[in-house]
Amino acid sequence: MKDMMYNSLHNRWLRLLAAMLGEGVVALALRLFIVPLGLYSGGLMGLCQLIRTLLHNGLGLEADIAGVLYFISNVPILLLGYKTLGRAMTFKTIACTVSFSFFYSIFPSPSVPIVEDYLTSCLLGGIIVGVASGIVLTCGGSGGGLDIVGLCLSKRGSRFTVGKFSLTFNLFLYAACLVLFVPEVAIYSVIYNFFSAMVLDRMHQQNVSVQAMIFTKEDEKELGRFIIEKLGRSVTYWEGTGAYSGKGLHVLVVCLSKFEIEELLHAVHERDDHAFVTVQERVRVFGNFVRKLE
Repeated sequence: MKDMMYNSLHNRWLRLLAAMLGEGVVALALRLFIVPLGLYSGGLMGLCQLIRTLLHNGLGLEADIAGVLYFISNVPILLLGYKTLGRAMTFKTIACTVSFSFFYSIFPSPSVPIVEDYLTSCLLGGIIVGVASGIVLTCGGSGGGLDIVGLCLSKRGSRFTVGKFSLTFNLFLYAACLVLFVPEVAIYSVIYNFFSAMVLDRMHQQNVSVQAMIFTKEDEKELGRFIIEKLGRSVTYWEGTGAYSGKGLHVLVVCLSKFEIEELLHAVHERDDHAFVTVQERVRVFGNFVRKLE
């Protein structure tokens, strides 16, 4: 069962399917919990919703074209981010963006909110959107928009994570909402986005750095080659002595993303069933540490 889950999580087509379904969950959560209350999502989608509202008020446009506007506005962003993202990531982003725009356009939004309490609706919507968006990013996809900009900054070593970059942009977006609408709209939109961004940063496993220490009696050089060649990470190892047994062993230390740790553990236990591994999450890493998007 464990091997089946591992193979599923690392199969590129299953990951793409999971990312596209994740975008469907994001669209559904927005339509059920956020749109009925007249609130605004964050990032580029929030900007598209704002433009939709202005068109509705100014021109009397009835249709919710936010999904269509979101797809169109992603085209120049994808062109700008192509060199950083690469062909594979760009393809996944296009697939996810099309999926989100499609699901957002076909899912109906209830005329009466299913959860009338604003805070509860923001909490539910934020958690669901954050979890689903994190799954999309962990599967190597992206819903486009500001995620692309945030991922590019993250890969280049910026202190901005995807969630933090979104929060910064949304300060300006919600300031506009505060000026254009009643204060409650901006306030509850901020609350929703806060929950969503915090959950997203926890779910985005490529954004979580971990340190693994491996204690093994088997050939450390073979495992070291796997880490360097397959994971693209550097590794340090030295000789140690077990205090209880008095026998020698090899100690390997490597820093990598949380998403990569499962592949490392799988490789370790393939080579040594009795290996002892410790993992420390959210370590602070300085220096030459590559942040990967896939």
